[in-house]
Amino acid sequence: METAKNNLREPIVCVLGHVDHGKTTLLDDIRGTTVAKKESGGITQKIGATDINKNLLEKIVKNTFRNVSIKIPGLLFIDTPGHVAFSNMRARGGALADIAILVIDINEGLMPQTIESIDILKKFKTPFIIAANKIDLIPYFISAKNKSFYEVFKIQRPEYREELDKRIYNIINQLYVHGISSDRYDRISDFTKTFAIVPVSAKLNIGIADILMVLTGLAQKFLENEIKFSDESTRGTVIEVKKEGSLGTTLDTILYQGTLARGDTIALNTANGPQTTKVKAILVNSSNKGIMEKDKVSAAAGIRILITDKLDVTPGTSIIKILDNPEQAFEELTRESKPNINVSENGVTIKAEALGSLEAVAYELDQNNIKIREASIGDITKKDIINVSTLNDPLERIIIGFNVGISPDGREAMESSDIKVITGDVIYSLIEEASKWLSDKKHELEEEKKNARPVPSKFIIMPDYIFRAAKPVIVGIRVLSGRVKVGDKLITENNKYAGTIKSLRDGDVNRQFADAGMEVSCAIDGVILNRHIFPDRPIYVDIPESVAKELKNQELSDDIKETLDEIIKIKRRENQFWGF
Repeated sequence: METAKNNLREPIVCVLGHVDHGKTTLLDDIRGTTVAKKESGGITQKIGATDINKNLLEKIVKNTFRNVSIKIPGLLFIDTPGHVAFSNMRARGGALADIAILVIDINEGLMPQTIESIDILKKFKTPFIIAANKIDLIPYFISAKNKSFYEVFKIQRPEYREELDKRIYNIINQLYVHGISSDRYDRISDFTKTFAIVPVSAKLNIGIADILMVLTGLAQKFLENEIKFSDESTRGTVIEVKKEGSLGTTLDTILYQGTLARGDTIALNTANGPQTTKVKAILVNSSNKGIMEKDKVSAAAGIRILITDKLDVTPGTSIIKILDNPEQAFEELTRESKPNINVSENGVTIKAEALGSLEAVAYELDQNNIKIREASIGDITKKDIINVSTLNDPLERIIIGFNVGISPDGREAMESSDIKVITGDVIYSLIEEASKWLSDKKHELEEEKKNARPVPSKFIIMPDYIFRAAKPVIVGIRVLSGRVKVGDKLITENNKYAGTIKSLRDGDVNRQFADAGMEVSCAIDGVILNRHIFPDRPIYVDIPESVAKELKNQELSDDIKETLDEIIKIKRRENQFWGF
């Protein structure tokens, strides 16, 4: 039985994908199709959203797919593409979007942001279709525009169809690796098990009818419970907060449940916690009449709300209409404002402009096994810099900022600090840069540690290069293995103290260390030549037992491993369990 139109609201659609794969162009196509039709009242370019009503949807889809029955009142497209925007648009802790379009360049396949987008869609359990874009760039393409894929495919040569199939199978295989079973939409028999791939060219406006048809069909068949209209409570999500001079504070909002009217009291999240305010005006941006004020709107709708109070509203959070007591709404908003992020005692510090993007960054860091010590919303401040610069672990002295600025006093504090600050507006680039910094820093610290601790090493005093016999001994040495360093304590092959290296010189250059194969001048404190140490006899760097145990489990070069074994044998003459 057909569901009555007024029992369903418009499904909310979001567009995700890798940079340059055509997300914005595809949205422009969807808007352009509707504007080109000049359907009076058919398309409303609302604040932050494009609304295609049922009449226009029927007209576009039924031009190609005559047997499609449309029950939904239309489709509402979120105009801000990208998985970060998707993460920021939330409804009761889940995704605001009922369904999504994942845009993939058919010639490039999956890229880092595509994979991020898939991860985010999985996290929110959001159904989606794949728009395989740029089919016009496949060899042998016979040019066409403003048509459905179905129509364009019919006029193509066999060579083109073969090339198209190769690229689609490549995407199918890449998606399968990420747990997604997919196929071209017209080859799918069970949409509950297989994700639909719709070939399109956003540049030439090809495949838009196909996308709208597939979205409509999926929404009607599988999303009826999610898109049932209810007026029991009214809720929306704040996409953007604007302070417009004399006009006051306005909130670009997607209303996803219920009805909102001028004069209603709403609760929302601010920098100072949940607060209430009144709806002073509701604005929509009509393609025919420009900005229009409305007394009342129903979900789903993209609207601009003018509020009566000057509040520092947090973007990416909810608005809830208050009917009597605001306490319940406040509790819900407080729960929502707490990031769903696993923080640990150690790790990096992250900042983002909104709650959803903070969680998106945290999610990607978690996927890369990078722990988070602290996560918060807002610009990077002097306080953040000072807090991170006082941490003991150098690997924690890093702040990752997504879509945020650095305050002037924060920049000033950075100049006298050794912390790393990474900012940007592409998550995968941030993660990549942070991972590289952490890896480089870890390597640097290991090198420092390696340089600080003794290395199993052996050298001999060259008899032809004796410059002083005591206080200190100054001789020429040849390093046979490992690395000898200034400060190393030495032993003989009989485990007797053989002095401490005071300095090393290579010609006129002072050195902190000398590696195997090098011949250098060496000053040795605490011993007398030919009484404690002798030319042509091996002298070893003394290794503490704890270091020996640690080194036994590490990969060592052959010469260092051999020298370590010799030192262990020397030590075990006096203590048979040394180094176990």
